[in-house]
This record gives sequence, structure tokens and C-alpha cells, in this order.
Amino acid sequence: MDDQRYVNETRCYKTNRVFPTDVNNHNTLFGGKLMAYIDDIASIAAYKHCRRSVVTASTDSVDFLTPIRPADSVCFESFVTWTGRSSMEVFVKVIREDLRTGEREIAATSFLTFVALDDNNRPVSVPRVVPQTEEEIRLHETAVQRAQMRKQRREASMKFADVLTTAYGWE
Repeated sequence: MDDQRYVNETRCYKTNRVFPTDVNNHNTLFGGKLMAYIDDIASIAAYKHCRRSVVTASTDSVDFLTPIRPADSVCFESFVTWTGRSSMEVFVKVIREDLRTGEREIAATSFLTFVALDDNNRPVSVPRVVPQTEEEIRLHETAVQRAQMRKQRREASMKFADVLTTAYGWE
């Protein structure tokens, strides 16, 4: 396996139309549906980076910035921004476009972490990622800070899980 890949080699795009069945009672795209699209396109970028099976380790953030309505299309752009030993940070940019006017704006951003797996579903090392554009370099430079925050959040979540009960409320 190559020991590096350019960010551009991982870049993926997907565009969806927003239909009435995709929206909530506020007539905007269901957040859960948007999150499913994000996970889907991010997994493809991660897979393209390592050319191996991947699993979502965490959805680090999803920031909903502007509503997406039925008159819109929604375009997803994803790419690997940073790599650890077996993990990859993937960025997803969500762009809504008003199909009548052509107006576009960033509707959401998201960071996810994926882990590459071998044939026995064990973590396996991944190539390092090399940014080239200004946007890629900025995301790559700020990734270490996000990785530290992920680690702290995971540790806090593990401690929190220790105090939660597994009993069902009706038991």
C-alpha cells in the first residue's frame, strides 16, 4: 500500500433533491436524514483513502447552519483531512442550492472519524494524507486540535457510560 495519498484522491460528491417526504413539520430536511447522507458520503471518502473496509468510529460534529427546504437540492462534498495510525478524519461540506434561483450557501458542516479494518475486522494502518489546496491545508493544520478534543470527549463518554444503567424502565 502507498504510504501517502493526496486529499483530492479521496474527494467525493453527491447531490440529492429534497422531496416533501424528506422534510419535518417545519418543512425543512429531517436532521436525521441529513446525517445519514453525511455518514454515507464520508464512508466513501474514507474507503477511497485506504482502499479497505472502514467503520464509523464517531460523528464528531454536525453543525446545521441554514435550513434546507423542498425547493432545494443538497450537495455533499467529502474528503479525508487527517490520518492517525488506523483512523481518518473526514470532513463533509453540505451546500444547499435553491433550484429556482441558483442561490447556494453552506447549509451544514461535519467531521467524522473512521477506522480502517483488515479482513479480520481489526484496525489496520492507513496512508498519511497530503493536503494541497488552501482549504485542505487549513483543515489539516487544525485537525490535531480536533483529534485531542475527540480523545477527551471519548474518555468523558466512557466515564459517563459507567454510571448509566442498562435496565429497561419497565423492568
